[in-house]
Amino acid sequence: MWGGYFAVLEVEKLGRVSSSMRAILLLLLSLVACTARAAGPHQQFLYLWTASADSTAPDFLAVLDVTEDSGRYGRLVTTVPVPGRGGRPHHTEYAIADGWLFANGFASGRSFVFDLSVPAAPRLAAEFGDLEGLTHPHSYIPLPSGNRLVTFQMRHGGGRVRAGGLVEVTSAGVPVRARSADYPGADSGLRVYSAAVVPSLDRIVTTSTDMVLDFPASRLVQVWRLSDLTLLHTIPLPDGPAGDEGLLSAEPRVLDDGKTVIVSTFHCGLFLLGGLDGDAPSARLVASLPRPREGSCAVPAVAGRYWLMTAPGGAVTSFDLSDPTAPREVGRITLEDGNEPHWLAVSPDGRRVVVTGYQGMASRVVIARLDPNTGALALDQRFREEGASEAGFRMQGKTWPHGGNAPGIPHGAVFSRP
Repeated sequence: MWGGYFAVLEVEKLGRVSSSMRAILLLLLSLVACTARAAGPHQQFLYLWTASADSTAPDFLAVLDVTEDSGRYGRLVTTVPVPGRGGRPHHTEYAIADGWLFANGFASGRSFVFDLSVPAAPRLAAEFGDLEGLTHPHSYIPLPSGNRLVTFQMRHGGGRVRAGGLVEVTSAGVPVRARSADYPGADSGLRVYSAAVVPSLDRIVTTSTDMVLDFPASRLVQVWRLSDLTLLHTIPLPDGPAGDEGLLSAEPRVLDDGKTVIVSTFHCGLFLLGGLDGDAPSARLVASLPRPREGSCAVPAVAGRYWLMTAPGGAVTSFDLSDPTAPREVGRITLEDGNEPHWLAVSPDGRRVVVTGYQGMASRVVIARLDPNTGALALDQRFREEGASEAGFRMQGKTWPHGGNAPGIPHGAVFSRP
């Protein structure tokens, strides 16, 4: 700021400069000074897709300020309620690709689209329900076109429930094209869960886990052609030494090279896919974690060469994927007893990881810090409320900006883009 001020003084000394030229120079230098004043650290926000513990109150999107050097780090900014009650907020997008955020209420079968053009003050821009005969949307994946690929768990008809499928939608939730995941002889428990888009190979990979738990656990992965949504292959995930690592195929993720895909399972297996662009794609187990009966692995994230995943026993772990055929665990944090982390999402700079979960974490959000050089993890102790004895943001004991004071139960969580 001061540099711009002194430059203005120097212009004032140029007595032989015409008054009109001097005015132009002063205007330009004033703009430079204003730009300098505004060029501080960019604000960043954390969006928490939240259910209300009060069934008569609306679900909502909570916005926290997570600007690194802000005096309001970790403070609530606002909330955005959505229509309806008891929607059971579930998945959002895993990362924000543009100025929109898609999220679903799994119990209601509704999808909500938030406009993030003013990051500190999102607004509900659109919503939609069943599309093309498909019900219960689950995951949202950005496409190169700017549209979203939505996974739908199921299709109802003829007194039977069958496999769902994929629908491409615009940012307004208008369907562009759709395809079923069903095929002759399909496993009755096939339910499209999540997806990864691989534009460089013209492929989509989807997984299968039944959210309603009406059928035996599936181990299926499906491979689609991105350009026309043709279902090409359905393959089972094999098991390893524990005998059940391939069950409940969960989350596929594309690695930094833009073509390698790893699929995680709720039974804590990591599977490397091969031959996605060929006639015989395959999957092999490359890592797994011990899984006590009461625990499971859930929503992972990729940050550079690191695979981050929740683990039984209240842990969040990081694996080095420099060699995807042999992941190495390089970092771990373990939360207090009774906390079960479930959802992870990484900040755009790859250095922070938001964690939501169940049990002791049902109304608590924490942030872990990731060392990009080593993969080490540490709990962000700065991310805590004033006077709190533990790190994290508690969604209890608050009067929400939209009204009400029932505890919030967050699920999907995602950082704003810079």
